[in-house]
Amino acid sequence: MFSGCACTKVSNRSPWLNFANYHLPIWANGLGTAILALSLWLFWRSHHDLGQNWSSTLQIRAGHTLSTSGVYQNIRHPMYTSVLLLCIAQALLLSNLIAGLSGFIGFSIAYVTRIGQEERMLLDTFGDEYEVYRQCTKRLIPYLF
Repeated sequence: MFSGCACTKVSNRSPWLNFANYHLPIWANGLGTAILALSLWLFWRSHHDLGQNWSSTLQIRAGHTLSTSGVYQNIRHPMYTSVLLLCIAQALLLSNLIAGLSGFIGFSIAYVTRIGQEERMLLDTFGDEYEVYRQCTKRLIPYLF
């Protein structure tokens, strides 16, 4: 006969990481979930608005056009913005400094090593058109940065 549920017992399989735990108010979970949803939508929308121009590698394809509409109207790199939002959501949902903040390491590396190359490639390809676009938009956060 079944006498209890083993799943009600919570075990800590990595107690050596407890030193990095932090506590957030309960509303942080809701905020983290909302930011995660926004991140996923922005990532999807970025791909959608790029259409055939999207590539996982830095390359200009035949027939490549400069995307300046949709989410690209106010942000030059909305996919990176979506990853930044994902990192913020992760920090709000995983209350451990190592797990919660680890996403920022990957984002920082991608930001430092890739965005500059991407902007140079687009400037070399689209010239003045891209320079005007750069002056009218922000890199990651509309109206701020």
